[in-house]
Amino acid sequence: MIRVEHLTKRYGATTAIEDVSFEVPKGQVVGFLGPNGAGKSTTMRILTGSLGATEGRATVDGRDVFTDAREVKRRIGYLPEVPPLYPNMVVRDYVAFAGQLKGVKDPVAAAERAISRVGLGKVGHRIIEHLSKGYRQRVGLAQALVHDPEVLILDEPNSGLDPAQRVEIRDLLHDLVEDKRTIILSTHVLADIEAICRRVIIINKGRIVAEDDIERLGGEQRTVTVAVARAGEAAIAALRAVEGVSAVVDEGDGRLRLTTDGDRREHVANAAAPFGLLELSGRARLEEIYLRLTMGATP
Repeated sequence: MIRVEHLTKRYGATTAIEDVSFEVPKGQVVGFLGPNGAGKSTTMRILTGSLGATEGRATVDGRDVFTDAREVKRRIGYLPEVPPLYPNMVVRDYVAFAGQLKGVKDPVAAAERAISRVGLGKVGHRIIEHLSKGYRQRVGLAQALVHDPEVLILDEPNSGLDPAQRVEIRDLLHDLVEDKRTIILSTHVLADIEAICRRVIIINKGRIVAEDDIERLGGEQRTVTVAVARAGEAAIAALRAVEGVSAVVDEGDGRLRLTTDGDRREHVANAAAPFGLLELSGRARLEEIYLRLTMGATP
C-alpha cells in the first residue's frame, strides 16, 4: 500500500532525512518512532504530498506521491501534530468544509458520519475554540476521516493531552485499527504504540535504524522483572544461577531486573518462588529497544 524508496530531503546544507526506505502493506498499523528532529514529520509530510523531496520516490496504492498527488491525497487522511483547525468555526461546519475541500460528493452527510465515528455528536454544534484539547484532537481526526480514506497518517495524535484524554484517543485509535485501514502512527507515548501496533519503524538522525515486529525487534535478549517478598543476596544468587540469565539488577522494593538470552520466565519463576514470588513480567520492552537504537542506552 505504501512504498518509500531512498527518500532524501535537504534544506540547504541541512539533511532532514537521508536514503529512507520502507514499506507498509495494506491493512497494517505501523508505529513510526524517533526522537524530536529525527525526520518523522518530514517523512510523513512527503507521503501526504505536503512537502517535496530532494531525492527518492514514494507511492501510495501504486500512485506516485509527486506526479499523482491529487489521487494520493484522495486516499490519505492526515492529522498533523497541530491539527489544521479554524477555531472560530462550528465543528459540523468545519468538518463539512474539510469534506468539500477533499471533493466529497455530499460533505454534510460525510461530516455527520465522521463526527459520529470519532464521538463528537454531543459537541457538533459548538465552536471549536471552546472545546477541550482532547475534543479538538477528535475534530482533527474527523477531518482526516471525512472522505473515508484507505490510509491514515497520524502525527502525534496524543500531543499535549492529559492522561484521561490520551486514553480516549487511544481507544478511538483502537476502533480505527478494527476498520482494517492502513495506518502510520507517530507518537512519543510508547505504551500506546505497544497497545496498538505490531510493527514499528524507528528513525534516528534522518535514517531508518530498525524496521520489524516489536516482538522480533529486540532479538533473543529479553528483560524479565521479578518482584519477591524476601529480596536479598540469596534471591539474587538464585536468579543469577538460572541458565540463560546474564545479569540481575536490584531495583529496590523487592524488584529485580534480569537480562536473559531468551524466554526464561518459567525457570526464573521456579527460582524466585522460594523467596515469595509476587510478580513476574518479561519481554523485550519497546522502551529499551528504542533507547538502545536512538541513544545507545537502556534504562
